[in-house]
Amino acid sequence: MTLPRLPDRPARDRARRPWSWQHRGRSERGSTSIQMVILMPALLAVMFLGMQAALTYHARTLAIAAAQEGARAACAENGTTSAAISTARQYVADTAGDALTSATVTGARTANTATVTVRGVALSVIPGWQPTITQSASMPVERITR
Repeated sequence: MTLPRLPDRPARDRARRPWSWQHRGRSERGSTSIQMVILMPALLAVMFLGMQAALTYHARTLAIAAAQEGARAACAENGTTSAAISTARQYVADTAGDALTSATVTGARTANTATVTVRGVALSVIPGWQPTITQSASMPVERITR
């Protein structure tokens, strides 16, 4: 069974309602393209900033872990500054990969504390920007007391 076809509305009825559903579709033509042109760069910027924040946080975590390993080596009863520096450098070489590049390690040991500082450059997804990471760890030196 087929449904009967409804007659078209007269032109005078369409003239009274200029913003009918038929006209609304025509007036918004291309609005999706304009929305994408505006929103996609903003969405990509937010995505890349989030990725950069994660990479910077990861490099910071690697640097503090290396500094803590070096400080542990230096704070031992018979530890030395050179042992601390080599331990921290080895930790960076073993774990960091490309996440922390150009790493430099400095250390100092006094009678009471051992301090190791790790500096490096985090991996960047933003062209021309190289975030520098600096992390330090200090620990008390072990000593025998009576």
